[in-house]
Amino acid sequence: MHATAVKRGQQKDRLFLSAIGYVLLIVMAILCIVPFWIVLASSFNDENEIRLHGYSLFPKLFSTEAYRIIFEFPESILRAYGVTITVTVISTVLGLFLTAMTAYVLCRKDFKWRNHFAFYFFFTTLFSGGLVPWYLLIVNYLDLKDKLIVLILPTLVNVFNMLVMRSFMNGIPDAISESAKIDGAGDFRIFVSLILPLSKPALATIGLFIALSHWNDWYMALLFISDEKLVPLQYYLYKMLGNLEGMRDAVLGSGSGVTVTIPGESLKMAMTVVATGPIILAYPFIQKYFVKGLTIGAVKG
Repeated sequence: MHATAVKRGQQKDRLFLSAIGYVLLIVMAILCIVPFWIVLASSFNDENEIRLHGYSLFPKLFSTEAYRIIFEFPESILRAYGVTITVTVISTVLGLFLTAMTAYVLCRKDFKWRNHFAFYFFFTTLFSGGLVPWYLLIVNYLDLKDKLIVLILPTLVNVFNMLVMRSFMNGIPDAISESAKIDGAGDFRIFVSLILPLSKPALATIGLFIALSHWNDWYMALLFISDEKLVPLQYYLYKMLGNLEGMRDAVLGSGSGVTVTIPGESLKMAMTVVATGPIILAYPFIQKYFVKGLTIGAVKG
């Protein structure tokens, strides 16, 4: 009887702790969702309402003016979307493959120079040549200005991602590679057929990091792109916002007394929705791999 009572008490304690855990998770989920919901609601709110009453959970005066301005020239924004999607897909695939291949070489215990190369890669994260030499290299020597590859090649491999991938691959048993070698498989075959499938959580995690960095990048376009046909989405929205703010300042500074309402805050919110929407839709498909890979990488790092 005593043991049964103890067991029931333990079950109640577990249920109580589980209930607390679920409540905390729900609260945290709400805290994460509310900011984006405010952004979405504000993008459909009237500009004057935002200035008078601030941000709210629901639009007080529904307006699509911000989206009308963004999509006023649909061919331009669709072209910017196309550039961003192209750059993101190519950079993610190539960057992920090169990162994984480099990490695999560095984690091979039969490669005696692995620690020297790892230190060389890590050293580049501490010191760099600076912006001016880098710009001259890209423009004058590599001749990549106003070419789509300039948005891909200079940031193709990230050392931090490579070290995380290396840390994950160190946990793969060496017996798998050794058994494959006995069967006659070469290094590249082992990498493609065995190591990559076993590294799916880390690949999903690093792939998301790479995709996000290229999707949100506007700085490379600011430095190296002047051709309107090669402008990515983030830089296109950045330029649009700058032009509208310059127009508003010019009207106010002219002293003509003309009242012009140009969406500012609502336009920023609408740009956020337009820029982050596709990434948010893609995230649920890789969430389970992302969480597992990030956890394993953190533990082994």
